[in-house]
Amino acid sequence: RPAGPRAGPEPGSGGLPEGVEYIPTRKKGKNPMKPVGVAWYSLYARTRLGYLFYQRQVKKARERYPHGHSTPQPCRFLGVKILPIPVLSNNYSYLVIDTGSGRAAVVDPSDPLAVQAAIEEEGVMLEAIFCTHKHWDHSGGNAALRQRHGSCKVYGSALDAIPELTNPLADREKVSVGCLTFEALATPGHTVGHMVYVLDGVPFGGPPCLFSGDLLFLAGCGRLFEGSPETMLSSLDVAVNLGEDTLLWPGHEYALECLSFASLLELDNPVLEQKLQWATQQRQEKRSTCPSTLGEEQTYNPFLRTHRPELQAALGLRQGGGEHPDAFRARVLKEVRRRKDLYKAT
Repeated sequence: RPAGPRAGPEPGSGGLPEGVEYIPTRKKGKNPMKPVGVAWYSLYARTRLGYLFYQRQVKKARERYPHGHSTPQPCRFLGVKILPIPVLSNNYSYLVIDTGSGRAAVVDPSDPLAVQAAIEEEGVMLEAIFCTHKHWDHSGGNAALRQRHGSCKVYGSALDAIPELTNPLADREKVSVGCLTFEALATPGHTVGHMVYVLDGVPFGGPPCLFSGDLLFLAGCGRLFEGSPETMLSSLDVAVNLGEDTLLWPGHEYALECLSFASLLELDNPVLEQKLQWATQQRQEKRSTCPSTLGEEQTYNPFLRTHRPELQAALGLRQGGGEHPDAFRARVLKEVRRRKDLYKAT
């Protein structure tokens, strides 16, 4: 669509490129954070109503997916095991194990029963809970696991109201669990205190592992509930700077939806098309789509491609005279996010 004044998008179109028709599809899993207004978000994030809604989510998910929404695919390095735990309707918790000592950490324990079952099956000792942010679908299991594992510490940002937080972390602070070293990185945007955690893979001959929460998904990123496009862009750049070989372990199984949306923006991206076909097959077999790599993400994730002329052209955006490149990229990110929000709302 050409730059300049334009008419509003047709209802349900999501502001798609000219000539592209959006056909609504029925979503199987309900997303509690779908765009239903600022009032609902405030209730979900800041009141007991949000916790009650989370409990209802857990109950329904356990009934519908007694063995989890996806088949997990563990990842092993020399001395390390990463076990994705499918929880709720599309979340992932991660059990990260130092196989030498049997000590473990869990990232975002949404459903404490599912996490505890994995702990018992692996026969490990839980030492740490790393919480990316306060939302109940990422922190709801903290209290139950702390009660069961009394010496377990809960890590996260003091800027988010994380349940049972015992050890607030600063940006770039490191935590050891057995022989494992995690670095916390402040990545605000989705929430004010959102943090991601990076496992150092060097001692084990493996790549870095990014546990991204709701900062970054396969082909997507989190909604901007408590931040600006500029803030989110800066946080995404923090992730990208970790290196192309970094493994991405996201907080949600959103791959098929995100790739489908991305394919409407870049109609001639063969890497994107190939990834979409792969993800479709994976999901038909109820298999997880994670991890991907940050290098791979930069070839098809529109939120990491704000610098690409082909995406800018697809959005009908041009850099203004004297406009700083990062300011323009933030404007591109804002438009991609706006279209994605409309796409999800349909």
